[in-house]
Amino acid sequence: MTTAVGADTARKPATMAQALGRALRDAMAADPSVHVLGEDVGTLGGVFRITDGLAEEFGEDRCTDTPLAEAGILGTAVGMAMYGLRPVVEMQFDAFAYPSFEQLISHVSRMRNRTRGAMPMPITVRVPYGGGIGGVEHHSDSSEIYYMATPGLHVVAPATVADAYGLLRAAIASDDPVIFLEPKRLYWSKADWSADAPEQVPPIGRAVVRRPGSGGRRAATLISYGPSVPVCLEAAEAARSEGWDLEVVDLRSLVPFDDETVCASVRRTGRAVVVHEAAGFGGPGGEIAARVTERCFHHLEAPVLRVAGFDIPYPPPMLERHHLPGVDRVLDAVARLQWEAEWTEGSAV
Repeated sequence: MTTAVGADTARKPATMAQALGRALRDAMAADPSVHVLGEDVGTLGGVFRITDGLAEEFGEDRCTDTPLAEAGILGTAVGMAMYGLRPVVEMQFDAFAYPSFEQLISHVSRMRNRTRGAMPMPITVRVPYGGGIGGVEHHSDSSEIYYMATPGLHVVAPATVADAYGLLRAAIASDDPVIFLEPKRLYWSKADWSADAPEQVPPIGRAVVRRPGSGGRRAATLISYGPSVPVCLEAAEAARSEGWDLEVVDLRSLVPFDDETVCASVRRTGRAVVVHEAAGFGGPGGEIAARVTERCFHHLEAPVLRVAGFDIPYPPPMLERHHLPGVDRVLDAVARLQWEAEWTEGSAV
């Protein structure tokens, strides 16, 4: 984004919610074909106030309140995209998106391939997802595996303020449909950031190492994304007292998947743990573990382990702290990575 002469480019504390709102505003200002639509995105500014002020600034024809009908919302977006617009759909909560899956799977994900590239689908579907806010079921799901398993979709999940802005701008500019997973419990996380001169971030499809490790004999890689990245960073700091050196990789993009960055880290450390809120059985961790095992088998000192949500419907608010992966569960998994002393002592058992 070009910064006006004299604009205040100082970095100031900003929340992820503010960065997302600014990304929408800047995209709409830069391109009149960008339209925002969803339940309560106009007058209310969205349940989480991400779209606050957009209807006032750009008009209700570009920031449009819709009926409570997710299939209709996404179906409308398909028609808009076919006529050259760039719709940005907000699904109010993660599990509210389920009624729209027929449109998503039958049309959004397939249209560009169906037309041999003649008709792109530049649709961004914003999905506030995940737990940690005391929400009940249908308000706290981690649905990423459904999107990952649908060819034709890009799937991204920011974990930082800078990525929230940069990845959303990239998603809106993409000619492929992007499922943009926004971790609700990170909406109010803060970082120093300049709204008038936002930093450049890696593109969709690139992971980053958030915490480098030394790659020594007591090293391991924590692989995560979205709301579990801060958990992994906290666990990595706590692991120092146990003598473990944990490198943390933030995937950022689930589809396309950055095998290069992930596998380079695992080859350095020789061990890996995948951490996410979604259920373990059939979840993203299984695919990630398989990819790492196929590409890093001769570098692995132990099986790739997973720390995930339990294989249950999302629990009531008072129980979610037991369901969500936390620092203790991550460290417990690290302890099971067949460290040399433990393996030697127990090998005869």
